[in-house]
Amino acid sequence: MYKNLAATVVAACFFFPVFSQTQGPLKVGFVYVAPITETGWVRQHDDGRKAVEAAFAGKVKTTYVENVPEGPDAERVIRDLAQQGHKLIFTPSFGYMEPTLKAAKDFPDVKFESITGYKTAPNVAAANARYYEGRYLAGIAAGRMTKTHVAGYVAGFPIPEVLQGINAFTLGMRSVDPKAQVKVVWLNAWFDPPREREAAMTLFNQDADVVAFHTGSDAVMVAAQERGKMAVAYHSDMRKAGPDAQIAAVTHHWGDYYKARTQAVLDGSWKSGQLWGGVKEGMIRVGDFGPKVPKAVQVEVQARQKEIAAGKLRPFAGPISDNEGKLVVIKGQSMTDEQIQGMNFLVSGVQGKIAK
Repeated sequence: MYKNLAATVVAACFFFPVFSQTQGPLKVGFVYVAPITETGWVRQHDDGRKAVEAAFAGKVKTTYVENVPEGPDAERVIRDLAQQGHKLIFTPSFGYMEPTLKAAKDFPDVKFESITGYKTAPNVAAANARYYEGRYLAGIAAGRMTKTHVAGYVAGFPIPEVLQGINAFTLGMRSVDPKAQVKVVWLNAWFDPPREREAAMTLFNQDADVVAFHTGSDAVMVAAQERGKMAVAYHSDMRKAGPDAQIAAVTHHWGDYYKARTQAVLDGSWKSGQLWGGVKEGMIRVGDFGPKVPKAVQVEVQARQKEIAAGKLRPFAGPISDNEGKLVVIKGQSMTDEQIQGMNFLVSGVQGKIAK
């Protein structure tokens, strides 16, 4: 189970000097599943890498390899970085988890950080963010802005993290618009701009006037701008791509975590473990509202965001039924972290089934 970010940051503050200037700077590697673009998943992680370089100027040297497919290619790249003397390697993609674990066995003196993974080893830590908290808030905004009561959702792979997002978005939307329906298109890809665009256009043609997405580019936002529709940006602020289309952005912030884990290697306090941080820890934030969003909606979303940070609002609080009519969470109870991490259903209001 993922732990609190604050504990990780505190743990990184005990100083036992390990790397000296005579040894040269600590080499830190990053492996990216898609190209670095102006926005998106990889952009946010590369911003985190740059934060590490800025914080440890002269003490750390970073390297990145972009557009690395999940699977055997990832393991090869991870091994190459370890062989080149990188003592800390971040692998931010779910499909990098197993390749990271395999490579780590042969490099026990290297520390690995599996981002979005959940398996650990003595020299492999895992970390993830509570993206679903941002999705719930985005759903509230979408519910206030829709006129058709239909939203679209362009989804990557049917893993629990994506299901959490679809479900939280739907629950947030239906909390203010009980008639809302969410139509899902599965891509089975993280980064495929042409297909992301095509999926968005398909959803617009099926009465969706707002869309959300769990993919790596801004293609959906661009499509919304072209069609005069609205979209929720993901990973990054995408107002440049959709100045009129953006409702809000669910943004991810990795700099503090990456800096804390780098400091831990530098001072010798690094330990394996798991972390799951969200709005409270500053890893997830909703804001960057577009010009069409009324001030009252912005205030409402920000108020709910504060409630999530304070633990007063839990997106997966019952009663919750799946889209086949089965009660999965009773009134008065909330899903546990373990249940959320293993999510394998779609909530009432989502049209469609989990892709095989």
